[in-house]
Amino acid sequence: MPRPVTPPIAADVIIELVDRPGRPFVLIERLYEPFGWAIPGGFVDVGESVEDAAVREAWEETSLSVKLTEFLGCYSKPDRDPRGHTVSMVYIGEASGEPKAQDDAKAFRLCSLSELPSPLAFDHDAILRHYAHFRDKDSISRLYLG
Repeated sequence: MPRPVTPPIAADVIIELVDRPGRPFVLIERLYEPFGWAIPGGFVDVGESVEDAAVREAWEETSLSVKLTEFLGCYSKPDRDPRGHTVSMVYIGEASGEPKAQDDAKAFRLCSLSELPSPLAFDHDAILRHYAHFRDKDSISRLYLG
């Protein structure tokens, strides 16, 4: 039987800076289309776990060493990425230090949920609303990634 054709998998991380008051998180401004502000992340390489890809992509785009703490969710609507159907696993992670925009990040911004830049790329507005609910209500089952 032939292998099925499936969408690519991406891994994104909402990086909370634990050494800053209020634990702001990092968004990057995308250097390439689709333009806009985004949660750091990218595609999983063959032979790589989704968790390892999330940590690698966070490093490549922000120069931050991230420790994943929680799994936020899987986002898979076929139209979430204008380049084509992509499934993204989104994590919450912790880091310290000063981010640097690198790789395919044009710039970075430290954000709070009450002050988001515009426009947000992909479906990251919906993901950040989910993150806000997760933080405010603490009603979603958490998966600890020790």
